[in-house]
Amino acid sequence: MLKIYHNPRCSKSRQGLALLEESGKEFDVVKYLDNTPSYIELAALIGKLGIKPIELVRKGETIWKEKYKNENFSDKELIELMVQNPKLIERPIVVLDNEAVIGRPPENIKKLLR
Repeated sequence: MLKIYHNPRCSKSRQGLALLEESGKEFDVVKYLDNTPSYIELAALIGKLGIKPIELVRKGETIWKEKYKNENFSDKELIELMVQNPKLIERPIVVLDNEAVIGRPPENIKKLLR
């Protein structure tokens, strides 16, 4: 089943949600700011995305720019930072089985809607 890690305040996330709704497929919505993924869940998501943890970090967020921008973190530390500060997680993330995409641009989601 499809799953979207969603932030209702984000326009790209809302666009991604609309794509899923238009698809007619069933999906679950995880409001990740309210229900933050655990370290293990986030590490699994990163694995499904096939990226490095730093690629999932929202580097434009104030907390990143003010506290972490000039630091060097291990992959493990970056995942822990995102668990502690879920605003740092890029959004939306859409998952289907063992595949996942970041919905930036939202059209990326169509790869999972075949």
